[in-house]
Amino acid sequence: MHKLQRPIIYFLIFATMFVLGGIQNTKGLILEKVQTDINLDLSQVGIMVSVFQIGFLIASLVAGILADRKGIKIVMTVGTLLMILGLIGTGSSYTVAFFLGFYIIVGVGIGSMTVSVATLIPTFFKEKSGFVFNLANALFGVGMIATPLLLNVIFAQNISWRFFYIGVAVVIALILIALLMFKPNQKAVLEGQEKVSLQSVARLFKDRQILFVILFILFYVAAEAGFLNFFPILYTSLDIAGMDLAQKQSTAAYIIASFAFLFTIGRFVGGFIILKLGERRTLIGFSVFALIALVVGRIFVVNASYMMMLFGLALSVLFPTAQGIASKLTKQAGSLQGLIYVASGLGGAVVGLLIGEVSDAFGIQTGFNLIFVFTAIITILALLIRTPKLVGSSSSSS
Repeated sequence: MHKLQRPIIYFLIFATMFVLGGIQNTKGLILEKVQTDINLDLSQVGIMVSVFQIGFLIASLVAGILADRKGIKIVMTVGTLLMILGLIGTGSSYTVAFFLGFYIIVGVGIGSMTVSVATLIPTFFKEKSGFVFNLANALFGVGMIATPLLLNVIFAQNISWRFFYIGVAVVIALILIALLMFKPNQKAVLEGQEKVSLQSVARLFKDRQILFVILFILFYVAAEAGFLNFFPILYTSLDIAGMDLAQKQSTAAYIIASFAFLFTIGRFVGGFIILKLGERRTLIGFSVFALIALVVGRIFVVNASYMMMLFGLALSVLFPTAQGIASKLTKQAGSLQGLIYVASGLGGAVVGLLIGEVSDAFGIQTGFNLIFVFTAIITILALLIRTPKLVGSSSSSS
């Protein structure tokens, strides 16, 4: 790889993940302002969230296929242009229809950029893909933490959310400039790739190892989203001596914030753990750690609720490590990464409905127990997943 290209690749990966993390974690804050600014009702807010997610999922699958067929640079360029258009459009919208239209474009752009970065990593960092995936996702986490804080400062100065979105569009324009300077090595991009079609993508499911990874991602996201969404409800439902509702809500918020902090720290450290232990041992070890942390945390949730934070640390490395393993299972890197993000979207969508229905029927404590099931499933899948020899390499990635 040309010496000038490596810094550009690192910038594209880490800057993009930081921005994407920031946008993803400020959607709720922005929509709350939009609701009063252009008179959205709650039903319309729900529609906004749904169409954004639908746009993301569709783009994830399509962008993955196109990245394999047309190249990463083309897909990522389209994604950045859509993001810039969508953010400027939403920041300039004063009617529901225009905001909705441009908000869908933002969702499609995010999906395209996310899959592009996820394809870029195994293409140029095959041997250390798990390590780089962890660092990239750590930057995503930093974006999730830092950007809401920045947004709160902006709101405190009575600056409109519109300027925030337009400002993010400017930052993405800088990413686009770096992307235009990026000259991918055609041999690295096209080496070993076969003609990609919907049929070839469907054939990926015939590989048992690929199926295990996709299922692992689905249940992992179900466990993570289930905890983040339902732990506060569980904790406030508990009868804890000396604590009123407000105190329990405050403690639950502190635990969730600490969960996110340890989650981000874990991803920074996780990359180095992979270099030491290998991807498979890391996946198994942290899956078991997650199950133990959840069980112990639930047992002592009344008297030692802080132990629940360890669940965040345990989960932190699982998604990027699974991505790293997946990158070695097929030459269709883009298509598989697209499927991974589709699976993650489905895992996040289904868990809310499932836990909600069980909680309504049997109580929140029973509903929350489904997270134990999801975590046990990913532990079993981690034991079944094998890391193959690298394509074109005689060395095994353990």
